[in-house]
Amino acid sequence: MPRIPVGDGIESGLQWLVDHVGAFFEAISAILLFCVNVMYQVLASPPEFVLIAILALIAAATVRSIGMVVFTVLAFVLVVGMQLWTETLQTLAVVTVAAVISVLIGVPIGILAANSSRTSRAVRPILDFMQTLPVFVYLVPAVFFFGIGVVPGIVATTVFAIPPAVRLTELGIRQVDSEMVEAAHAFGARRNQVLREVQLPLAVPSIMAGVNQVIMLALSMVVVAGLVGAEGLGGIVVNGVTQLNIGVAFEGGIAVVILAIFLDRVTSVFGTRRQRSPGIPEWIRGLLRRDETPSSEPAPV
Repeated sequence: MPRIPVGDGIESGLQWLVDHVGAFFEAISAILLFCVNVMYQVLASPPEFVLIAILALIAAATVRSIGMVVFTVLAFVLVVGMQLWTETLQTLAVVTVAAVISVLIGVPIGILAANSSRTSRAVRPILDFMQTLPVFVYLVPAVFFFGIGVVPGIVATTVFAIPPAVRLTELGIRQVDSEMVEAAHAFGARRNQVLREVQLPLAVPSIMAGVNQVIMLALSMVVVAGLVGAEGLGGIVVNGVTQLNIGVAFEGGIAVVILAIFLDRVTSVFGTRRQRSPGIPEWIRGLLRRDETPSSEPAPV
C-alpha cells in the first residue's frame, strides 16, 4: 500500500499559516505574555507570608476546614523554604491564565451543544480527538507558531484543558429538570431567558466541576510546558531530570503537588457542595400568584 502523506499535508498547512497569518499569532503571543506578566505581578506584589495568609483565608472561606488551613500554611511555607516561591507563582500565573481562557471558550461551546443536537454531534469527535491526542503533540504546532517560551506552554495547556469545560457544561444543562424548562416556556419565557434564569443556575454544580477539571488538567501540563522553555516549576523538574539531579526534580514535583492539592480542594467545593435549588424563578412565581388570585368581579348569574 502506498504511503499516505498525512503528516506532509499538516506540515504544509502549518507553514502556510505561519507565512500568511504570522502577524495574528504575534498579536496573540503579545496578549498572552502581557496577561501572564500582569497575573504574576499581582501574585508577587505582596510579601511571601502575606500571600500565604491570603491563601489560608481563601481555604478557610471555601473548604471551611481547619485541617486545610493548616495544610495551606505549612505547605506553602515549605515551598518558601525550598526557595521555589518565585517558580510557584510563575506556574500559578500560567495555570490561571490558561484556565480562564479554557473556561471562556469551553462554557459557551457547551451551552451551544446542550441546546443543539447537531452542534453536540459535531463537537463530540473533536473533543475526543483533543482528549486522546498525546499531550506532547500539542507542543509541536504551538512552538511552530509561537516559538520557545511561556506562550506555547499556555496555548498547549489551554487546548488540552478545554474538553472538560465543554462536556460538563453540556451535561449540567441537559440534566436540568425538563418540567422546569417547560413551565418557563409555558409562561412565555424566551429561550435566552430560560437559559439565564433556569438552566444555568441549576447547572452551576456541574459547570464548577468542569472548571475544577480544567484547572487540574492545566496544572498537569506544567512539566510538559517546561520542555519548551516555560518558566516555573515545570522548568525546575525538567532541569532536574535532564541533569540527573534527583533532589531538584523531587523538590519541583513536591511544589507541583502542593499547588495541585490547594487548587483542587478550593475549586472542587463549588462542584460538590449541595447548593440550594433556585426552584421556580420569581417571575414565574409572580405569574402563578396572579393566576391564582380570585377575581373581585361578581360571578355572572
